[in-house]
Amino acid sequence: MGTGNWTRVEEFIFIGFSLSLAQQIVLFTFVLATYILTITGDLIIIALVKVDIALHTPMYYFVSNLCFLGISYTSTTLPKMLRDLLAENKSICVLCCFTQFYFFFVLGAIEHLLLTVMAADRYMAICNPLRYLAIMSQDVCSRLAIGCWVSCGMALMIPTIGLFQISFCGPNRINHFFCDFTPLLKLACSDTALTDVVFHILSWSVIIICVALIAVSYFFIISTILKIPSTTGRKKAFSTCAAHFMVVLIYFSTITFIYLRTNTNDSYNSDKVASLFYCAVTPLLNPIIYGFRNKEVKEALKRTLDKVKNSFSDFLIGKKNVS
Repeated sequence: MGTGNWTRVEEFIFIGFSLSLAQQIVLFTFVLATYILTITGDLIIIALVKVDIALHTPMYYFVSNLCFLGISYTSTTLPKMLRDLLAENKSICVLCCFTQFYFFFVLGAIEHLLLTVMAADRYMAICNPLRYLAIMSQDVCSRLAIGCWVSCGMALMIPTIGLFQISFCGPNRINHFFCDFTPLLKLACSDTALTDVVFHILSWSVIIICVALIAVSYFFIISTILKIPSTTGRKKAFSTCAAHFMVVLIYFSTITFIYLRTNTNDSYNSDKVASLFYCAVTPLLNPIIYGFRNKEVKEALKRTLDKVKNSFSDFLIGKKNVS
C-alpha cells in the first residue's frame, strides 16, 4: 500500500475483555472497589505521615511518595477502564492514548527507582545505624525523590516521541484496555523497529539495574542481621524490611511476567489479566502492606483519631457552655 492511500487514524478503540453484561458489571464493581480503596488508603497514609511527628522519618517520607505515586498510577488507566466497561464507545484520541502511555510507564519506572531508593534506605538504617539520620537527611531524601521523578520523566520522553513519528493508518482497535506498548505497535503501518528497541532497552536497563541494586542491598542487610546476637534483635531488624521486600517481590515478578517475556500471538488474554492485576491489585497492596499491617502506622492512626475525637469533644463542650 502506498503512503498516498493511507488514512491517518484519529482515534483508537479498546477491545478490552470479551465479557457478558453480567461479567462486565462484576468486573466494574471489582475495579471500582479496588480503585476507591487504593485512593483512600494512600490518602490516609499520606495524611498520617504529614501530621504525625513519629512518622517524620526517611522511610515514611518515601512511603508517602509511593502512596502519591499509587494514586497517580491507578488514575492513568482505571477511570477510563471503568467508563469503557459501561459504555458502547470505547474510543480514545491518539494524543490521549500517547499521553496515557507516557504517564503509565513514567509512573511505573518511578516506582522502580523509589523501591530501589527504599532498599538503600533500609541498608543504611540496618548496616549504618549510627550515621543513618546524618546521611539520610531531609535534603538528601528530597533530592533522591525528585531525582526519581525527573529522570524517569525525561527518559520516557524518548519512546513517546518515537510513537509520534510512527504512522497509524488502520486498523485502530487496540487489543487491550489501555494504551500498552506492544498492542499499540501492532497497529502501526510504518517501521517501528527503532522505537521498539529503545523502549525495551530502557525497560531492561531500569529493571535489571534496580533489581541488582536491591539484591546487593539485601545481601548486606541479611548478612548484618544474621550477625545480631539476640533473636529479638534479629526479628526487629527483619520486621523493618519485611514490608518493602514483599512489595518488591510482588511488583517485580508481575512486571517481569508482562514486559520481559517473549511475546506470542496467543498471549493477549493472559497479558490483559496480568495487566489488570498490575494496574488495580498491586497498587492496593502498597497501603495495606506499608500501612495497615504496620505497627507504627496503626499507632499513628490511633493517635490521630484520638486527637480528632478529643477536639470534637472540646468543640461540643465549648458550644454547650456558650449556649
